[in-house]
Amino acid sequence: MLSYEVVEHGKPLQARIRETPQPEGAEVLIRVTRSGVCHSDLHIWEGFFDLGGGKRFYVKDRGCVPPFTTGHEPYGVVEKLGPQAGGVKVGDRRLVYPWIGCGKCPVCEAGNDHLCLNTRFIGVIKPGAYATHILVPDSRYLVDASGIDEAWAATLACSGLTAYSGIAKLPALTPRDWVVVLGCGGLGMAAIAMLRAKGVANIVACDVDADKLERARAQGAAEVVDTRGADALDRLKALTGGAIAGALDFVGMPATANLGIASLAKGGHYVICGLFGGEITLSLPPIAQRAISVRGSYVGSLRELREVVALARSGKLAPSPVELRPASDVNRSMEELRDGKVIGRVVLDFERADPDRLS
Repeated sequence: MLSYEVVEHGKPLQARIRETPQPEGAEVLIRVTRSGVCHSDLHIWEGFFDLGGGKRFYVKDRGCVPPFTTGHEPYGVVEKLGPQAGGVKVGDRRLVYPWIGCGKCPVCEAGNDHLCLNTRFIGVIKPGAYATHILVPDSRYLVDASGIDEAWAATLACSGLTAYSGIAKLPALTPRDWVVVLGCGGLGMAAIAMLRAKGVANIVACDVDADKLERARAQGAAEVVDTRGADALDRLKALTGGAIAGALDFVGMPATANLGIASLAKGGHYVICGLFGGEITLSLPPIAQRAISVRGSYVGSLRELREVVALARSGKLAPSPVELRPASDVNRSMEELRDGKVIGRVVLDFERADPDRLS
């Protein structure tokens, strides 16, 4: 099999030919055809998460030790089944749910694998989808997404799911309420489309890139705000009449967190999904006095992914902008994503990659 591996953090991924894994027990071998390039992959590539105040969390401490294959948005074809595997057959095309837990603890039994403390996340703990093949522990993590463009479907496993689960944590919205979307990359675009699909019209998109703001308006945002100005908070409140019930932060840095929290009306919810990094200081009394909620949201459950796929199939969900590139463009794609040059999503085409040749 061909894989593109982090050999040294921060350095270009290297193409390697490895022995194709063989499924055992209930495992399923997937021949990857599409693999999304997600911003979270950058942290594994760089080797750490920025915790603020000079503190870092190093990915080696969670098992991401080079050489490691990242990539957690896989779509592919069932190529081989383990002796106890069922539920699918060779040749089936499936979206892979990558946020796999131990499968045995009460958290997993409740359907919340993504919150398990003993994870087997594909592309984070286990070898990922920047490769021609991956092993999936059980067919229950394979989702039928037929009828949906496969490149877009691949992005639903993380960016689509993360946006959907973040939106689910907002309060009940009235027609006068506004939702702020902070960050108009792949996640922000997906969130705008999902909010519109759910009937939310009052959406204000925030970013520092004029091209992304223009695309956000085309995606369905009613208003846009360039947050580089010192008056960004005043403009947000003026545009919305101060009726901001929810702020979805898909960046996750001090500037976006402070803006999102400050913009909320009383009773509003700030939901952070982005992992850019840093830290903030909050005065405690106003949290109670304003009755606001500050909470995190990390990817989502298998049930939620199935709901995302159903929403995409319904025709109500506008596809995010997706550019399909050859798998060999992985390094260019990572670099452009790091430099903020990607509008929407980049997905790697592994269907044309030869698993037996470096390319």
